[in-house]
Formats: sequence, structure tokens, C-alpha cells
Amino acid sequence: MPIRTIVWGENVHEQSNATVAGLYPDGMHGCIAAALNTGAGISAETATLQEPDHGLPEVRLAATDVLIWWGHAAHGDVADRVVERVAGHVWAGMGLILLHSAHFSKIFKRLMGTPCTLSWREAGERERLWVTSPNHPISAGLPDHFELENEEMYGEPFGVPEPLETIFISWFQGGEVFRSGLTWRRGAGNVFYFRPGHETYPTYHDANVQKVLRNAVRWAHNPAERLRDVSQAPNRPTGAAPEPITERGPKLHKPGEEGFR
Repeated sequence: MPIRTIVWGENVHEQSNATVAGLYPDGMHGCIAAALNTGAGISAETATLQEPDHGLPEVRLAATDVLIWWGHAAHGDVADRVVERVAGHVWAGMGLILLHSAHFSKIFKRLMGTPCTLSWREAGERERLWVTSPNHPISAGLPDHFELENEEMYGEPFGVPEPLETIFISWFQGGEVFRSGLTWRRGAGNVFYFRPGHETYPTYHDANVQKVLRNAVRWAHNPAERLRDVSQAPNRPTGAAPEPITERGPKLHKPGEEGFR
């Protein structure tokens, strides 16, 4: 079975900015999905902010192995119910890849539990990405570094929790550095943040960036069956304990009561 992937795009700049529309006539989400579909074992589709449920209804997420997220101008327009739905599926085992300005998206902040802040500069400067984990599946087939001639600068400090792994570090022409490829585990879901991807530059046409994204989809995929009831915290009655026990002392909850959590 191929890795079922959805590329979620805000699809705002493509409709309102001539430069972005010229670089990505099918949208950034369309460009990314097309690049993924050149990779063996990946089947990518798209979803956008403007669709009902932002293209991410429950039934579709349940059939998705990996979700890729790009947003920038309209983070606040994403419905909270959809954010919680996506978070639940990540906790249950769906992979999530967040690109560029998705660092400030509701779903990234929800899963990180931190401000996810950084410094930035839009000056079209050169970005040099150094591979800091050359044996990692996400960096497979890459040179020890590669360059993007024009990109937006993101600079440290990056207000995220300490990652499990740092795969890339970026240097920018103005002198700043940034941890530009980071992984986490949230519940049963693998999460990867990848920094490049400012909309007014042809970043997603770059062969190395496309290789990173294909590698990341394969890494983020969890082939195990999706966990169920990941948000439940049931009250286990005394009689259901693995070993016999006798209740002692006063109780806050009545027998069978759902109770406080």
C-alpha cells in the first residue's frame, strides 16, 4: 500500500499575489504533491483552507498516513475543531510535517505547547542548509550541505521544545543560524518541522528540498494500526484491577462515576 499523504495548503497567496501565482500556478500544495508523487510508494493529494472542513473531515484524516501543512497569512482562520481533529489523529499515529511559516500555525503550537517564536527577515538572501545527522532517513541521499539562493531568514532562538533530533541547521547570508529540520514524537505520531519554503521564492521546485520531503513522508509514516480513544482517561473500577485489591479510605467519586480528570 502506498503512503497516503495529504498536502494541506492555505491557498491564499497563490490567489492574491502575482509573484506567488507565477511560481506556483497549481498552488504550493499542488507543486509539493506533484513532487511527492514522483517518489516510489507515495500517493499524495491536496486539501486547502477554503474547502469544507478545510478539506480535512474525520473520514479523510482516518484514511491519511501523513499530513503536510503549509500556512502563513491565515493561521487564525483555521477552525479550532479541525485543529483538535488533526491533533487527535497525530496522537493516534498519523505523521505530521510542518513547513516554513507553519511554525506559527495553530496545530504546531497545539502539539508543541510553546510560543514557537523566531526572528525573521525577508531579503532574498542565500540559505545554506547543513546536514547534522547524515545517517538519518530524512537526509538520505543528500550532500553534506545544499544551498537555496533566495530565501527568507529565520533566526534563533526558536521557541520550541527540545527536539528528539536535529537533522538540518541553516546559515543565512546575513549571519544568522537556525535549527531548520527538527523531529518530535507526539503520542504515536511522528512530527517533522522543515524550515525552507517562503512563498515568493521557487523553493519547492528545488530537487534537494523535494528529496527531503519525500524522505520525510517515508520517515513520518507509522504503519501500525491507528490507536483508538487516545483522549480517553477511564475510571477503572476496583473489580477490574489485574490483581485483587481492597478499597481503603474515603473516595471522591461514586462507583461507576466518570469523575474528574
